Amino acid sequence: MGTPLGDFIRARRDSTQPESLGLPERGRRRSPGLRRQDLAARAGISVEYLTRIEQGRDRNPSVAVVNALADALGLDPAERGHLRYLAKITGGECVAHPRPAPPSRQVRPSLLRTLRLLEPGIALVTNKLGDVLARTAAFETVTIGSGLLDTDSDTDTDTDIPNFTRYVFTDPRARTFFADWDEVADEQAFDLWLGPSVETSEWFTAELAPLAGPDLTRRLNRHVVPRRGVLRLNHPSGHELRLLREVLDVSSDAQQLVVLLPEDEATAEAVDLLRGRSHGRLRAIS
Repeated sequence: MGTPLGDFIRARRDSTQPESLGLPERGRRRSPGLRRQDLAARAGISVEYLTRIEQGRDRNPSVAVVNALADALGLDPAERGHLRYLAKITGGECVAHPRPAPPSRQVRPSLLRTLRLLEPGIALVTNKLGDVLARTAAFETVTIGSGLLDTDSDTDTDTDIPNFTRYVFTDPRARTFFADWDEVADEQAFDLWLGPSVETSEWFTAELAPLAGPDLTRRLNRHVVPRRGVLRLNHPSGHELRLLREVLDVSSDAQQLVVLLPEDEATAEAVDLLRGRSHGRLRAIS
């Protein structure tokens, strides 16, 4: 049985063309990408050891080996970070620690005050599973009519919280609302790896996987590190919005403060027009 670490290394090896690393083309081969013997040679390890790592039979490669594999595969900084994360969870470094608690759905008063200071900007607070825990009125403005907030009510409960991940994979409207749906889906699937393991597993197994199907599961197994470029929204009003994202981690709460900024003048003007139609208020789960 494989491991996330082995799956990721194998996926990157299969998607790496030898010529991109300055290696000679060796003609036709049965499988795509970089040969195992070439990767092992570049990383300075044996083919047998690399095979054990990829197949999940060695779960504790040293930091030096992990870094050597990252260099050999030519990984970018985001991919290197993900490789280190997978090495940590595969090696079981957290076994001696208590089981992680589910992510908090409470937003600290000081973070809510910070969010209020961002009005009339477009901003929200989320946790690692994609729950929308608090948002400005402007965020409601740019998402109204998309279906993203349809599960919300004036008396929020744990099962009645807007969730980006659930929306992306289970609501057909998401494929129209997000102009680059495939890229957004890659991002949401990737972020599930960063959520607390117990909560992620329970939530994924019980709620999301049966509804999302292969659109989610194949992304989880691919380990594609997302690029997180400009977020393009097709607003139901007919406006196309192009938004830049600034993400600030609130690590003590396993939450994020996300600020969306107009990428161009046309988007800024469209957001101003949409704001004029809306009289929302700051909303938070309580």
